Amino acid sequence: MTEVEALRVLRGGAPEAAARAEALLWEMWHRSGDGEADALLREGVAALERGDLTGAEKIFARVIERAPQFAEGWNKRATARYLARNYDGSIADCEATLERKPSHFGALSGQGLCYLALGRSREAAAMFRRALAVHPRLEGARHNLAAALGEAVRGNGH
Repeated sequence: MTEVEALRVLRGGAPEAAARAEALLWEMWHRSGDGEADALLREGVAALERGDLTGAEKIFARVIERAPQFAEGWNKRATARYLARNYDGSIADCEATLERKPSHFGALSGQGLCYLALGRSREAAAMFRRALAVHPRLEGARHNLAAALGEAVRGNGH
């Protein structure tokens, strides 16, 4: 199955098929075609899992330097930056991810989380809507959209 086919299944397939398509997309997105970049990505993920956010960010910067067109290097650094509460840096990395993979529902949702953390609920809602347009079964994005809309209704959004 190609990436385009997997994205189509996400939008219209049965729940089981969509779950398989999501797993396949993550698998595809984690392969750069460069063995060293892929090894660095795995090393960075391990650092993230250990809670070494500074180390993970540095490793993902090396992935980006080695393979700048590899969207997942940017996406993983966005995750490390989000966890470190560097929301502006994370947003920039999400945007870089989306330049390379416009349907990257993880980056769309992640950018929404950054906007939510910054109190920018209208922008957050827009990102969660975009994530749900790509992946309608993304429950986290659905929940976060409701939270963002609640903030916007209360007048806290920008």
